[in-house]
Amino acid sequence: MSDPVHAAIQAEIEATPVVLFMKGTPVFPQCGFSARVVQILSHLQVPFKGVNVLEDAELREGIKSFSNWPTIPQLYVAGEFVGGCDIVMEMFQAGELAGLLEEKGVATSA
Repeated sequence: MSDPVHAAIQAEIEATPVVLFMKGTPVFPQCGFSARVVQILSHLQVPFKGVNVLEDAELREGIKSFSNWPTIPQLYVAGEFVGGCDIVMEMFQAGELAGLLEEKGVATSA
């Protein structure tokens, strides 16, 4: 992987079981979609790392090409791209998100 931004993203998702690339921080989300995913993960009591794409324009664009997904936030679990806000919300409502986290060895309260 010759792209340094993609290499940094890869290192980030390999280092932490649950990573949310988002606008803002988990404590202070700066868009409604990011806030919604933070709420879901917090409700499930999932430990996760928030990466603020607003701090780095290259990261903000790089994450879109890395995942081939046009929007932010983007959730990664055990190195795999799960999806954006709509997908995470649908999975949560269907009970699939807790199942995926459990399957990947991530402890939740669900």
